[in-house]
Amino acid sequence: MRLALVALLCASVTGCATTLFPPERTTTFQRLSKGAGAYVYVPKDWSPDRLWPVVVYLHGAGERGTDFVRPTQHGLGPVVWRSEGSFPAIVVFPQARPNAYWGMPENNAGVLAQLDEVMARYHGDPSRVYLTGNSLGGFGTWFMGALYPERFAALVPICGGVRGKAPRPDAPFAQIAEDARAAEVATRIGKMPVWIFHGKKDPLVPAKYSRELDAAIKSAGGDVRYTEYPDLGHQSWDRAYADPALWTWLWAQHK
Repeated sequence: MRLALVALLCASVTGCATTLFPPERTTTFQRLSKGAGAYVYVPKDWSPDRLWPVVVYLHGAGERGTDFVRPTQHGLGPVVWRSEGSFPAIVVFPQARPNAYWGMPENNAGVLAQLDEVMARYHGDPSRVYLTGNSLGGFGTWFMGALYPERFAALVPICGGVRGKAPRPDAPFAQIAEDARAAEVATRIGKMPVWIFHGKKDPLVPAKYSRELDAAIKSAGGDVRYTEYPDLGHQSWDRAYADPALWTWLWAQHK
């Protein structure tokens, strides 16, 4: 399945026509100045007296735009919102521009600039920076995790993969054959812990995309877990992010 087609279909599933909650009306969501701006969640009990874990969340295709609000409305955003300030980590919500893809050079620069600002401004712990995303963001988690493995302590890609026709020649791994990308990503990730989630009935991003990455990481001697929900289709992120076991595992990962 072509990546562009996957993105188009995902937009019909994850697009948000209305704002579920207004992040600008709460002190736990603040705006960043770098990388064209983004919202960042800060726990109510934040203080500069210690270092804080940081989660970078990459949204799906339907949340692309320039409003900065959409990335907070789906996927990880509602989980953080419902915690009422008790979610125990800083969370960065970058936004890809319309028709853009995670892993592209311009998007990477923005995400890394935002992450750098968060690390300095909110006392982020460089040994506990985590990358996660769903759908288009699941692809982005694989791409950015493989491109910048030194920045992250663990990856949580949900309903993603590394297959599909590259939208541009400078797209990540565009010059690598689709059949070889999983092995390349596994090599670049190395021993970084990864927990993959996918719905077996996913009609948009086949579960075999995640299965081949799971197999490639295992073959390379990496550290990977794979959860495939037999009863779910594409929107597997709601169950994954609601699973307390995921967060117990994630907080235990350190560089």
